[in-house]
Amino acid sequence: MAIAARNPSLTEGPVAGHLRRLALPMVWGILATMSFNVVDTYFVAQLGSAPLAAMSFSFPVVMVINSFAIGLGAGTSSAVARAFGAGDTARVRRLVTDASLLALLIAVVISAIGLLTIEPLFHLLGAQPEMLPLIADYMVIWYLGAIFAVVPMVALSALRGIGNSAITGRIMVGVALFNLILDPLLIFGLLGFPRLELQGAALSTVIARSLSFFAAFYFLGVRERLLAPPSRVLAQLLASWRAVLAVGLPAIATNVIIPMAGGVVVALVAVHGADAVAGLGIALRIEPLALIVFYALSSVVGPFMGQNAGAEKPGRMQLTVSVLARFCCGFGLCLALVLFLVGEPVAGLFSDSPEVLAVAVAYLTLVPFSYAGYGFVMSANAAFNGLGRPLPATMISFLRVLGIYLPLAWVGNQLWGITGLFAATAAANLIVGALAWWWLRRTVHGYGTAAEAGEERLA
Repeated sequence: MAIAARNPSLTEGPVAGHLRRLALPMVWGILATMSFNVVDTYFVAQLGSAPLAAMSFSFPVVMVINSFAIGLGAGTSSAVARAFGAGDTARVRRLVTDASLLALLIAVVISAIGLLTIEPLFHLLGAQPEMLPLIADYMVIWYLGAIFAVVPMVALSALRGIGNSAITGRIMVGVALFNLILDPLLIFGLLGFPRLELQGAALSTVIARSLSFFAAFYFLGVRERLLAPPSRVLAQLLASWRAVLAVGLPAIATNVIIPMAGGVVVALVAVHGADAVAGLGIALRIEPLALIVFYALSSVVGPFMGQNAGAEKPGRMQLTVSVLARFCCGFGLCLALVLFLVGEPVAGLFSDSPEVLAVAVAYLTLVPFSYAGYGFVMSANAAFNGLGRPLPATMISFLRVLGIYLPLAWVGNQLWGITGLFAATAAANLIVGALAWWWLRRTVHGYGTAAEAGEERLA
């Protein structure tokens, strides 16, 4: 059966219907992925504060490595989607195979460097000498299994590139459930398993993610027949890698700026005291759950735009921008109203301190009114990547933090304190959301103008 028959083209049919069909499975997949850290943290916390602190030191390192994986995935998805939209099946197979090999090589390099730098790196991050053995217990296993963190991200992105997000979502859910089962068995030594404590948490994650590795390549190789023999022509291999990295490298930078933005917010709030930081922490735990639909939408917008760009259908791309803008405005407003009404009782599940709750509620009743802008920024960045034009996405992300948020935050903090900081966050989201809409609309309109000019030359 042809690839296109199993995965209906995104270049025909209703735009909104396609986006809804693609995004819904990813809602559950992303929710499941978010549960990884929550589940691991919960079980490791039962071992005591030292193991929990040791695992906590790993989070920034793991986040940076995940940024590499996500960026490579974005590059792969973009290149694959454009080739698939153009109907070039041979090119799709070549890209999927070569991108997977690139991800494997990068994962091996990450493993080697990571294993050699555990002690100096985590000492630099502030870990005390007595913490280093516990950190090594976790990170040695994690680094040895790095291929299962990086390579499946690229493989699953390739599946999304051909429009198959349903399988991607199911694999993500299955991996999270398996991790939930394995964690207590290996951490506490239940049902005859050895008690491995912190090593068990890392091993559970590696084993669970290995399932996504094998499942992703089963679907790519057996079901979709998208894997080709390794290329013996170096120029061909390098051409594939350039196509992936042209989007992948800027996408990595875009993903790195997101935790940087979070760090800026925390640093600015910290001057208002520990209660303020705790309140912000509660709000930032609730916020990702509220934004899951936007995350899911952005994960499928790239392949959608890429296929239509490859098929040279600017009209559908223009309609997509309109659909995204309407959805982000409508759904963002609904989210804001819901959090305005239930933010306080939801935050109360995490703390009963009036000072802490005041900060959390201030965030949840103000910032969500800018989620429409932030949601469109996510989708616009994904769309630019899908079109093979990652520079605007990177510039928008850096501008949001460095060019707009920081100056507004300084002014807001001087005039209105912590409420001013949150107002600055909301204003930055709305301003950059409007900029992203203008830039994406202008870019897509350019595709239409170019297509019309081409038709006139042929006439």
